[in-house]
Amino acid sequence: MTGVTPHIHLKPIWLKAAILGGLWASIEIIIGSFFHNLRLPFAGTILAANSTILMIAFYQMWPEKGLIWRAGLIAALMKSVSPSAIILGPMIGIMSEALIVEFFIRVFGNNLVSLSIAGALSVSSALIHKVGSLLILYGFNIVKLYVDIFKYLAKQISIENPDPWLLLIIVSSVYLLFGITSALVGYRIGKNTLGKKFESRGFRPKIVSKDNLLAIDPQQKFFVGLFFVHVLLIPTGLVLLNYVPLVYGMIFILVYSMFCIYHYKRSLRRLKKPVFWGQLFLLTFLAAIFWNGFNNHESFFNVEGLLVGLEMNLRALFVVIAFSAFGVELRNPVIRDFLFKKGFDKIYAALGLSFTALPVMIEAMPRPKYFLLHPIESFSNMMKHAKEWLNVFEQKATP
Repeated sequence: MTGVTPHIHLKPIWLKAAILGGLWASIEIIIGSFFHNLRLPFAGTILAANSTILMIAFYQMWPEKGLIWRAGLIAALMKSVSPSAIILGPMIGIMSEALIVEFFIRVFGNNLVSLSIAGALSVSSALIHKVGSLLILYGFNIVKLYVDIFKYLAKQISIENPDPWLLLIIVSSVYLLFGITSALVGYRIGKNTLGKKFESRGFRPKIVSKDNLLAIDPQQKFFVGLFFVHVLLIPTGLVLLNYVPLVYGMIFILVYSMFCIYHYKRSLRRLKKPVFWGQLFLLTFLAAIFWNGFNNHESFFNVEGLLVGLEMNLRALFVVIAFSAFGVELRNPVIRDFLFKKGFDKIYAALGLSFTALPVMIEAMPRPKYFLLHPIESFSNMMKHAKEWLNVFEQKATP
């Protein structure tokens, strides 16, 4: 495999993980981009359900312990080359789903009960990830704001003493049921595909230069020291925002943000999106109205709520800029090469196989609309394609 994979003997499980990881990344790219362009709500939940179906279906065809976490790792690393500046969140989400499913299958076996629990928690991890992201982005003030808005809306429909926990229980139940359904669908697809032969479509990997793996903007300059600077300064900034007067936090964030904007200006695309600024404006507006409860007998805007909204905006800007900058340094070739020299060579070799197959996998996938309307057929075809990819990878991986 010229220029991509070193001469490393890969066990069959790594070849299969490279296929599953590549197909997983293909779904993230095709369906994820589709949702992103349409601004559809619950996009992360639907992607988590698709990932759950894919993992459980493939495990029925290749029931090997360790397959799923390896595939999740490869898919997460492939996600790291996404044009999006925010890569840590999606990578953590992918790995969380893989580890949950892997854990329940390994501990409780490949049966409908364990798979249902694994699916429920895998899809529910999207909700946990979303809540965690909001807390990191805006702090715990966002929780109080949501509670105040919920109480106001409940009051408008004559619900006395509404309990916000009830809403959380209802939402969580929906996620759990959605996850169980995804697991059962994946199990059915996997079992139905067993024994079915594939029709060769002549898949051939496309050569990808080794230098393009985990690459970033060629004009981006790296410095190993900055990796450790961000590791130190990101938690420092969050502590300052939470525990010291706002003015000191503002000074720190202003200096840090100016440096990041100057040094990583090509990687801060999110700051150029009107939708991002619109979200911040809406958040400030809601905080100014509903903080401590809506009271139309006094001033329309609550000054304390307005200040809280501005503080959450400041925190959000800091988190977006800081994690975008840290995401760039994670791609530093020096750090990457150091990791691969410390025993990650098999991951790198499998990742190279996935990257060479990715363009062809994407071309072979159905369009997003057809995929969403006919998920069972789409996943079944992906599994048939995987059988051919395994033959191709076995030939490519043979010295």
